[in-house]
Amino acid sequence: EVQLVESGGGLVQTGGSLRLSCVASGLTFNDYIIGWFRQAPGKEREGVSCISSDGRTYYSDSVKGRFAISMDNTKKTVNLQMNTLKPEDTAVYYCAARLQGSTVWTDWGRGTQVTVSS
Repeated sequence: EVQLVESGGGLVQTGGSLRLSCVASGLTFNDYIIGWFRQAPGKEREGVSCISSDGRTYYSDSVKGRFAISMDNTKKTVNLQMNTLKPEDTAVYYCAARLQGSTVWTDWGRGTQVTVSS
């Protein structure tokens, strides 16, 4: 059974930083792409960033230059360093996984709340 467990959310002031972590189990890490999504109240879920085992990364325009995703294959952990946070970054952040070559995100964590105060 695949499990994704997020941690690191919290309350931070505008301009501050947070580091989210996603620990994966029950999957062959190198076969998957791990991504971060977020959903704010009343809004649709949006993709934030993702990373493949060979180090390729993607960032949405809204976070490019502020967020950095990284992967630790030995620990099966994907981190999302979030800098220069803005109130509009407030959301529940979810970790997700999909097989390389697939377009379907099949496994999801329960999410971690990030709140940026103005």
